[in-house]
Amino acid sequence: MFLTLQKCYQPIIVSVRKSHQYLITIESKGTREIVLNHEKTKNSLSLNMMNHLLEAINANKEDISLRAIVLSAKGNVFSAGHNLKELQSDNGVDHHRLIFKKATELMQSIIQSPVPVIAKVNGFAAAAGCQLAASCDMIVCSNISKFSTPGANFGIFCSTPGITIGRSMPKSRAMYMLLTGQPISAQEAYESGLVTKVVPVEKLDEEVSKIIEQIKQKSRSVISLGKHFFYKQIQLGLFDAYNLGEEIMVNNINMDDGQEGIRSFVEKTKAQWSHE
Repeated sequence: MFLTLQKCYQPIIVSVRKSHQYLITIESKGTREIVLNHEKTKNSLSLNMMNHLLEAINANKEDISLRAIVLSAKGNVFSAGHNLKELQSDNGVDHHRLIFKKATELMQSIIQSPVPVIAKVNGFAAAAGCQLAASCDMIVCSNISKFSTPGANFGIFCSTPGITIGRSMPKSRAMYMLLTGQPISAQEAYESGLVTKVVPVEKLDEEVSKIIEQIKQKSRSVISLGKHFFYKQIQLGLFDAYNLGEEIMVNNINMDDGQEGIRSFVEKTKAQWSHE
């Protein structure tokens, strides 16, 4: 825990770091960075890892001081995907169902988070690890990163990772990854629409921070509304999406921060967001 002092010498928490076997969580100035911290299994998404991730993503998520979540990892593997030892037959079918149910819950928690979730990838994201990154609202990665869905190589087609990447990139690129198991480079992932930005390794932290600072300048409530609407409308037909969009726009305009934004634009002043 790092503290800074005001003139009255009352301590104000600027950055809080918590760590355990699976995760390191760092809270700093409205950003929560969740670092996968299980290098000996290549940050695999074991049942324990997924439970800890769910807890970290959902913690105090309605607190208006929380503005963004970053998922990153220690080591040169963002995540290798599911822990295959947990998927052996002696664990039983019910345990297997539990693992994939928990994975679905994890991916949905990212989508349902009221704040943007950014994957910061510096290395290999494979199988369900690629799914985890692709489930985030954005992926910012280093130029040495790679992405793959190699399950077919091991007799387990990457069906659930394919759901996410198939909604993030063109069919032919997704099918290449799924059918061959071959990795694609950071640049190929960017050109395919899977990745938001590719930067040199030494610029990765800086680039993510820039994006978060842009987000923090907006109203939290408006960002939350917009994120929720985006994922809802993308499942609808075009006309239904427009009908829903009309309602959302009216609701947005009549929010306190909607009116504050209009006022600040008209009066050419800086908006004072309530974030509620």
